[in-house]
Amino acid sequence: MNQFNLSNRVALITGASGLLGVEHAAALLEAGASVVMTDINEKGLVKAFDALLDSDNKERLYYKVMDVSSEESIRKVANELENDKHSVDILINNAAIDPKVQKDSIVEASRLENFSVDDWDFQLGVGLTGAMLCSKIFGTEMAKNSGGVILNIASDLSVFAPDQRLYKKDGLLPEQQPVKPVTYSVIKHGLIGLTKYLATYWADQGVRCNALSPGGVYTSQNDEFVNRLSDLIPMGRMAKKEEYRGAVQFMCSDASAYMNGQNIVMDGGRSVL
Repeated sequence: MNQFNLSNRVALITGASGLLGVEHAAALLEAGASVVMTDINEKGLVKAFDALLDSDNKERLYYKVMDVSSEESIRKVANELENDKHSVDILINNAAIDPKVQKDSIVEASRLENFSVDDWDFQLGVGLTGAMLCSKIFGTEMAKNSGGVILNIASDLSVFAPDQRLYKKDGLLPEQQPVKPVTYSVIKHGLIGLTKYLATYWADQGVRCNALSPGGVYTSQNDEFVNRLSDLIPMGRMAKKEEYRGAVQFMCSDASAYMNGQNIVMDGGRSVL
């Protein structure tokens, strides 16, 4: 028996047009699941869908435009899937806003002193409220069906604070230095709290919830940043985008059937220093 086999299961992924969203979809397709890719960015979503579509998965791959910060939008997609006889067995809460660390401005908007409430509300609405709403709607259906898996995609910044030295620019005054904005860490820590809450909420109805916390993924960032970050990682490098596929397959399958409420940190060992 292959415990990693996800045949006859339907997975829904939020933020599926993003770098890791595409990788999560590829991982689940590889394991045999039917995958519903969702994102608010229709153009990016179609591009990601087309990149994954092939003769082997054309009957198992779908996409839906969905705004995770809108309960109405989520319910609309849920109703469409129900009408198409698709019941979601796996939910991957991947949608997030990756806030800009720097802007071309004398006033550095990423700094806490200048950070706007509008940015705070918007980013938490997507990254944290969105995960709660999707879990509420799709998790409820999983519980009714006596089983399912919710996987929250957090970050290694769910277990430690950002090292702002990574973003420091020579020649700038302290108040002009770019930083990793406050929202990112707050959202990722919040996702761990949500994971633990959901893990106990529907456990007696067969619904598990865990979190995956990736470390920094190499996407051709500038050499200075890559070298600074790599120096903080015992393995001496950033992650390759495809290196999280196996973890996603494990955490969404029966191979992890007794794992619940856990946060799996995959960051090359950075968080253990």
